[in-house]
Amino acid sequence: MSGAEWDRLADSGEMSSPWRLWGPYLAARQWGTVREDYSNNGDAWSYFTFEQARTRAYRWGEDGIAGICDRHGFLNLAVAMWNGVDDIIKERYFGLTNGEGNHGEDVKEYWWVLDGTPTHSYMKVLYRYPQQKFPYQQLRDMAQQAGRDEREPELADTGVLADNRFFDVEVTYAKAGPDDICVDITATNRGPDPAPLHLLPQLWFRNTWSWGRDARRPALIASTAKGWTRVVAEHSLIGRYTLHASGNPTMLVTDNETDEISLFGRGRNPSRYTKAGIDDLLVRGDPDACQVVEPGTASQPGTKAAAWYHFDSIAPGESRSVQLRLIAGNGHGRAFGRTFRTTMGQRRKEADDFYAGLTDPGRPAETAVTRRALAGLLWTKQIYRFRLRHWLEGDPANPPSPPERARPGARNRHWRHLDVADVISMPDEWEYPWFAAWDLAFHMVPFAAVDPAFAKDQLLLLCREWMMHPDGQLPAYEWEFGDVNPPVHAWAALQVYRAEERRTGQGDRVFLARVFHKLLLNFSWWVNRKDPEGNYLFEGGFLGMDNIGPVNRSEVLGEGWRFEQSDATSWMATYALHLMRMALELARHDEAYEDVATKFVEHFLSIAQVSSRFGSAARGIWDEQDGFCYDLVSRTHGDGSVESMPVRVRSMVGLIPLLASAVLEPWVFTELPHFAARLNYLLHHQPEFGQFISWQTGPDDSKRALLSLLDEDKLRRVLARMFDEAEFLSPHGIRSMSAAHRDGLTVEVAGQHHWVGYEPGESRTPMFGGNSNWRGPVWLPTNALLVQALHTIDSFHGAGFTVELPTGSAREVTLGSAARELSRRLAGLFLPGPDGRRPSDGKRIEAHDSPLWTEHVTFSEYFDGDTGEGLGATHQTGWTALVAVLLTGWPDPKRTW
Repeated sequence: MSGAEWDRLADSGEMSSPWRLWGPYLAARQWGTVREDYSNNGDAWSYFTFEQARTRAYRWGEDGIAGICDRHGFLNLAVAMWNGVDDIIKERYFGLTNGEGNHGEDVKEYWWVLDGTPTHSYMKVLYRYPQQKFPYQQLRDMAQQAGRDEREPELADTGVLADNRFFDVEVTYAKAGPDDICVDITATNRGPDPAPLHLLPQLWFRNTWSWGRDARRPALIASTAKGWTRVVAEHSLIGRYTLHASGNPTMLVTDNETDEISLFGRGRNPSRYTKAGIDDLLVRGDPDACQVVEPGTASQPGTKAAAWYHFDSIAPGESRSVQLRLIAGNGHGRAFGRTFRTTMGQRRKEADDFYAGLTDPGRPAETAVTRRALAGLLWTKQIYRFRLRHWLEGDPANPPSPPERARPGARNRHWRHLDVADVISMPDEWEYPWFAAWDLAFHMVPFAAVDPAFAKDQLLLLCREWMMHPDGQLPAYEWEFGDVNPPVHAWAALQVYRAEERRTGQGDRVFLARVFHKLLLNFSWWVNRKDPEGNYLFEGGFLGMDNIGPVNRSEVLGEGWRFEQSDATSWMATYALHLMRMALELARHDEAYEDVATKFVEHFLSIAQVSSRFGSAARGIWDEQDGFCYDLVSRTHGDGSVESMPVRVRSMVGLIPLLASAVLEPWVFTELPHFAARLNYLLHHQPEFGQFISWQTGPDDSKRALLSLLDEDKLRRVLARMFDEAEFLSPHGIRSMSAAHRDGLTVEVAGQHHWVGYEPGESRTPMFGGNSNWRGPVWLPTNALLVQALHTIDSFHGAGFTVELPTGSAREVTLGSAARELSRRLAGLFLPGPDGRRPSDGKRIEAHDSPLWTEHVTFSEYFDGDTGEGLGATHQTGWTALVAVLLTGWPDPKRTW
């Protein structure tokens, strides 16, 4: 790869590199997060609400619209606006809390990431702002009136966007240098009538001085004179920055301080001006709410400032633009001269050149989806600050933490070591503004194509001592760091390693070894904590698949019953194979790793044996009667006998065993003789292991082997269900629950009867807050894993193994062809069909005939199992960005494990 952006990446291998200093690291939502929750009941949504966000300073971060900040999260720049009729200025996205939505929390705004490069030298975001009063209460009322069987009400359903009565506010960032950022904000009236608009780009410091831990206070000073308007920002760590504003806006200055009087009824505020000062001046007409800088003067120091542009009337179709330039130091003598225009054009061209090397120009529709997916993925990066011991104890300047935080079982009390201040890839900009372990692992696969250094750094970051628990557990997410996500970290590390090897000809073995050493601890944690009976059948809880079961698998079952999970067991078999492959790769250059590789092949074979035949009560996860894998519920009686029964729900938990497959290529047996000898010893002395290994001998007597949790007969039976259109195969991918359960079924779990059924769309159960559904929809991450597993098995069998696709069609295809067909169906979610519509748009306004909507792709959390409509979170270009990998073709499976 070559070009200006690749050159910048080559110089930016460290996350502290200059070109990485500024980026889209500002969160889209900080309110309602666990970080900001200091309640005594753990109700984060109620403790810090959307309404309070305008007047109350955040403790751990900031949020804004289409905003950026430095990688430390100190200085922030974002766009605010006011249409002249709203009750508050629009400076953050609005959405319903978990308890307010009929399907959990949900953002109620429209915006799209249009473009972006890995060093954030070029970024573009479009926000759609209604011209009429924003219907905050109406959206709440609609959601409260809607039941779980009804669709989520969205902003377009209120009628406020009828006749295109909105402004499209496009924000473009282009770096003239690492700390010299040109900004263009263009608002276009899409409606039929003239409309007013106030644009209020804001610059502010995160409040770090109000908590009694650091008294240093940064300062902003705004000034105006003939020919220029600027804000000088001074901070003890990042130094001085100057923000230039084009034209002659009115400069407004306030403080990022809580309004203690209006919010909590206290007698005084810590500062004369508070966080809501600019809002109070514009909307409430309070002339004393903030400083208004007169021409030719300068403000007193503050910590939040806005450049106020007031357009009395913007005609239909007309656009108005303002420019900003944020520069380290004392600024630029001609901030908006030739260099500004040149930078904007040059960075756009460099972005075009960058993506031209990643996509096929002969396939414009696919190229557009790939570029949008990757741009959205790059925008997922946010600064995440959280020092758990301070959060648990409380701050010196605040009341002590509630005693409930110290009680047994209190949220995150055993994670006191966690101390994060890093830029991390988030699952969704608004709905999930916090990292999640398995989400992040999936993110890194498409990240490896555009920013391999960042991908490696992220995977290492979660394994560092300030994040990984001392006992080896990886942190799940802030709602409960001790929850358990599927162990896909090793898989992701291998994908990143191989991606760099393909691009440069040499994989980063130091990276691979660093991850491998930490994952040895994590694997031991799984074995010691999640296999309590020591029988190679694993527990794990919800394992990221939330409400897939008839009961909450994270909760303790009564009367001594326990879950032995098909997916947890299969994930661990897969994990063992991935660690084996990592060890084998490292052993090619250091024979000390060869012994470790044998440990993991033995562990895999032990899990495979138990899964197939033995385990609790002589029962494994494989069910011969149904030809499928199921969870088990088991208990041990006082006489030592074990009672066990399957939970006969056909769901994704029974397809995860397909992932436990790996091919040993001839180099393993020629370069690593000790590993080969140990494998032969195992098969000689424990011949029952042989059913999980298939062999091939080449014309030169070279040997290849396929290790698989499912032998050929079991594999065919599971695939017959997976490719059955009446069960798992939908027009848009593999469903997470079999459609054979459309009418529902009642199953017995630990002596209790529970009903569960196929739900192709939004969740109908309040389990996990009702905001996740694994009971039928198509999920990109597990589908992508299945695609790769099919490629892996096909790389061994080739034409010697075919299946019907779809089942019952008499159309025989290889597993490689099946993988490509599945990829085509998944990618087709985002591409226009024969009717010109994208299946993922469904019945939402994005399916509207107007190009104002159809040109924008929405990357949803998951997709309806029947129609393909996008559901759940609406900016999930974290793992949904895997579509970019599917569109560009999954790499050679012989080189990707």
